Amino acid sequence: MSARLLTLMILIAVFAAILELVRREKLTFRYAFAWLLVVLAGIGVALADRLFERIATALGFTLLSNFLFFSFGVAAVFLGLVMTVFLCQQSQRNELMAKKI
Repeated sequence: MSARLLTLMILIAVFAAILELVRREKLTFRYAFAWLLVVLAGIGVALADRLFERIATALGFTLLSNFLFFSFGVAAVFLGLVMTVFLCQQSQRNELMAKKI
């Protein structure tokens, strides 16, 4: 089995798991949206690796793996930021509800 096929299988399984969590209402679409974007980006990388090799070279990365590591690091920071914003909004709602009680 090639690495590309394995990657696609894993990403599709993660995508399906996220959709199933949304369907069962264990995860709201609001929170799932950022995760779905990251999974779709991963699928794009797996399918268009030649394009990403050119982009990596244009940005000064000598290896595609270094570019991908950097890109997924940026994605992790993005997800952390999005989740922090959601957490702060929830905290504000909780404080407002506590004041009403």
